[in-house]
Amino acid sequence: MGKSTHFLYLDEEDMIKAGVLDSAHCIDVEEEIFRLLSTGDYVMGGDKGNSHGIAVRFPKESPFPNMPVDAPDRRFMAMPAYVGGRFHVAGQKWYGSNIINPQRGLPRSILMVMLNDVDTCEPIALMSGNLISSVRTGCVPGVATRYLVRKDATVCTCIGAGPVSKACFEAIRLEAKNLKEIVVCDLILEKAEAFANEMAEKYGLIPHATTSLEEAVKAADIISVAASSVKPVNLQNDWLKPGSTIMFTGRCNIDEDYFLSSKIVWDNAKMHEVYYDEHLLLPEDQRFINGIGVQAYRMMFEGKLPPITEGISLGDVICGTKVGRESDDERICFVTGGMPVWDVGWGYEIYNKAKKMGLGQTLRLWDSPYLE
Repeated sequence: MGKSTHFLYLDEEDMIKAGVLDSAHCIDVEEEIFRLLSTGDYVMGGDKGNSHGIAVRFPKESPFPNMPVDAPDRRFMAMPAYVGGRFHVAGQKWYGSNIINPQRGLPRSILMVMLNDVDTCEPIALMSGNLISSVRTGCVPGVATRYLVRKDATVCTCIGAGPVSKACFEAIRLEAKNLKEIVVCDLILEKAEAFANEMAEKYGLIPHATTSLEEAVKAADIISVAASSVKPVNLQNDWLKPGSTIMFTGRCNIDEDYFLSSKIVWDNAKMHEVYYDEHLLLPEDQRFINGIGVQAYRMMFEGKLPPITEGISLGDVICGTKVGRESDDERICFVTGGMPVWDVGWGYEIYNKAKKMGLGQTLRLWDSPYLE
């Protein structure tokens, strides 16, 4: 007689009850994970254990009538990871993305997170992943705000007015204790106004809304780039004032002078090293075009910036092995490409809370496996 296996299924309502929207707690959890990244107590996919994940991208044309074809942000993606420390869990975020989904009453991306026992490999939980991903995406800039932003920052600019931009601002606001104003910039002014006014009403901030990037960033102490557009946001060096911190959660280009005169801090330089190497495998005309931080990659390739192997990771700043902000006038660029360690770690935290609260449904994989 073999061993029975059961796992917990948590739908979105269960996740909310278990605290998945608690950004303050998520920031603390993600800071723990940044420390594990610094010490090396984690593994992601790929030969170097630092891959973001692997995507299924569809061809531009297909002879098969049922096969999807390429479109903006049209893909499936698997993102596996092991997270060490007190988590000691393996897992994967799996999602599909289709930019036309909102027309169907669905989120653009639909995500699930699976957690597994590290030793037996059994599933321990399957959970709705959209809120895990959204909140942890926002809380990574929250951790960066804790360690890189000037303590007297009063103005935060959000570029983009979608759900991810809101999640980023919610976390940034928790750590920027002296924030007084929010500026929202979006291609659609009405969306920017709605976002800015919502945050002003909730937190007593002075709201501003604009479609002008220059107007949006000139007075900002913190700039959060989290626009969902398939085209990168384009900023100019002289728009960004001394002492400002810019968070690249979305794609953004700035004059080369900015990178030459500012400090770059990576979420995990080892992951970006893998990204950089992957770009080198592409044909020359396709290198350093798509992705977050690719402008810095290109400058490294051209010898204008030090190699990524010498880069500063936020986990190293947190652990004190490298220096973050060195002066009030220093400009800092924080680049975050997203890693499954954050989804797995935050998912595991919520799973444990859900178990204590008696949430979810226990599902049976088998009473005794047919194959042993």
